[in-house]
Amino acid sequence: MTAEQKIVEFVSRTNFEQIPAKTLKVIRNQVLGVIGTTNAGATADGCETLYNLTRELGGKEESTILIHGGKVPAEKAAFMNAVMARALDFDDALAPGAHLGAAIVPAALAAAELAGGCSGKDLLTAITVGTEVALRFNLGEAEYDGFDPTGVCVILGAAAAAAKILRLSEDETWNALALAFNRLGGSFQSNVDGALAVRVIEGWAAESGVLCARFAGRGITGPRNFIEGVYGYLHLFGRDRISPEAITTGLGEIYNVEKLVFKKYPSCGLTQGSTGVILGLMKEESFGVDDVEHVYVTVPPYTYKLVGHHFQLGANLKVNAQFNIQYCVANALMRKSSKLAHFEEDAIRDSEVLKLVEKVTVISDATLEKRGHTPLDMRLVMKDGREFVKSIEVARGFPGNPLNDEEHRERFQDCLAFAQKPLPAQNIENIMEAVDQMESLEDIRSVIPFILLN
Repeated sequence: MTAEQKIVEFVSRTNFEQIPAKTLKVIRNQVLGVIGTTNAGATADGCETLYNLTRELGGKEESTILIHGGKVPAEKAAFMNAVMARALDFDDALAPGAHLGAAIVPAALAAAELAGGCSGKDLLTAITVGTEVALRFNLGEAEYDGFDPTGVCVILGAAAAAAKILRLSEDETWNALALAFNRLGGSFQSNVDGALAVRVIEGWAAESGVLCARFAGRGITGPRNFIEGVYGYLHLFGRDRISPEAITTGLGEIYNVEKLVFKKYPSCGLTQGSTGVILGLMKEESFGVDDVEHVYVTVPPYTYKLVGHHFQLGANLKVNAQFNIQYCVANALMRKSSKLAHFEEDAIRDSEVLKLVEKVTVISDATLEKRGHTPLDMRLVMKDGREFVKSIEVARGFPGNPLNDEEHRERFQDCLAFAQKPLPAQNIENIMEAVDQMESLEDIRSVIPFILLN
């Protein structure tokens, strides 16, 4: 059996009862987190502009744009909701940089409305299947080599989720994934340059997933050998280093969703460790910001390339700050925490924080690569001559050091507190109850009104 057939059978044949309870718990946290980040990101840079443009372009009223309201073609609703969910970079992620839930959850919700509704069990199943597919197709840093993982593996996950919701046949599901394969792309240069394209790529992943499922449902075909073919996924993106078995081994029996990263702080996953370490040292050693002479942060080359560059004021300040260790460490030192409000323009331009930025030096060291994805060494030099040194292997929220239930709720509440257009308190209670008891919902569309301002 080919890798393609194994993936297709997994997507088409998996049912709710086959999914382990611990896997479903992770997916519920994923859904709750995406709702929170969508609310918080609804008015972020570019989001209202894209919302207005999407409404201007119009089209058949099929699926709902969350928070703002209004219905548009399903793939456009998926696009817009994914852009908002990713806008503040506080959604779930996966090393070395894929953002899954922010595209897969909106794709599944949009497809559910397009399909005329689905049960809570069906939605959870589709999101689980889509997430697992994206995880299976995820590659390493060397294979991506600058491709944005969200624009690669996540599109396949969004297509799988949409195909599942739309109840495509196995042959149609095959074509949906094969068509999605032809949509893969995106560059991490957007992250390095602090461009709004980062959140647009998320939107494209969700949009492509729904659109490819729709095309496949109407008989449009894709390449049958999109994984193992001579110009398939394993060659083009896996660079002939990945075997089919690496994608399919244990499929349907072993779920990898525990590899998801749920960030404790609202910035790039590769800044989580440095933020956590500096906050931990401040608490352990009881020093203040005025006591610090300099901070040295040593990270692997991959981390350095993405978030280790020198921080400068310029366009798209929020994205620049989210993807910069210097700013994240300086912010934590100054404010003794890391909150969404700290990545607003006024907070970023604070002259005292900018002075601290210059006291943070980021160093690239290839020897750290053997320690994992998020290792770092931090050395603080104090004005009185003391030095504090601390190293970590796994940042908080990453596999092996997961958030607890209370921390997940704190992330959700931080999003709601930050939102410029917050959801009503009763809506929030209804959302939390619905997510906790989603398998009992007869029609997931009953939750949509709770994620709207009006």
